[in-house]
Amino acid sequence: MLRIAIQAKGRLNEDTMALLADAGISVAASKRKLVARAGGFPLEVLYLRDDDIPQAVQMGVADIGIVGLNEVAEKEMDVTTVMPLGFGACRISLAIPRDVNYTGLEWFAGRRIATSYPRILKRFFEKNHIQADIHEIAGSVEIAPAVGMADAIFDIVSSGGTLVQNGLVEVEKVFDSEAALIANPGLDAEKMAEVEKLKFRFTSINNSRGMKYVLMNLPKDRLDEAVALIPGMRSPTVLSLADPGWCSLHVVIREDELWEKIEQLKALGAEGILVLALENMIR
Repeated sequence: MLRIAIQAKGRLNEDTMALLADAGISVAASKRKLVARAGGFPLEVLYLRDDDIPQAVQMGVADIGIVGLNEVAEKEMDVTTVMPLGFGACRISLAIPRDVNYTGLEWFAGRRIATSYPRILKRFFEKNHIQADIHEIAGSVEIAPAVGMADAIFDIVSSGGTLVQNGLVEVEKVFDSEAALIANPGLDAEKMAEVEKLKFRFTSINNSRGMKYVLMNLPKDRLDEAVALIPGMRSPTVLSLADPGWCSLHVVIREDELWEKIEQLKALGAEGILVLALENMIR
């Protein structure tokens, strides 16, 4: 049985629980529990703070974990990144007071920068030959310039709304992050086989994101034009109908192309178009 470490609460917890549910794995919500047994897969769930997950996986307290790549990069633990998971996207950026005249990276030389990610920032400054005073603080990083603790901050940015509320402006994006599945590099063959099964389920879910399954009736004499318009993973599925002049066309279409393609198909004479949600797509 695998033990997986996940964030105990917050948005990443919610997205992780949704991913597990989509993968056919049922897990009780944490509700102050440290460990919970999963159904639908030989899995035990360990609830931790996000910044403790890389260490737990390195130590073997957990075999695998789901955590932001920002925490993996910051903690510098010996773990293997198995796969990105496509949620929890954010970036870590340098931000300064909006009334400051920013002249480029050299502006940070000799300045005090408040951050919860000192290692990532240190590597970035070393790469760019900037010497600055990196001041590590936990939580409420964005208020540091306003209270005189720092000249600038280095922190997670999602929408940028928090920066605006605190009179800050993002000036340099340093690190892109998203949630990832990580593993202890010393797992035995039996546990690695279970990790691969889990990866297979997660991959099928990721492949289905942003995709729709579309069915329609189409005049047979327009079939070649339709196939050229919307090729499927290999090619669309075509089924005969009772009316010899018509066929049924089944295809997977990217959500961002959906309405444009439907308009084009309707122009070819397509009727009875059904658009269905796609839960999993196994390649």
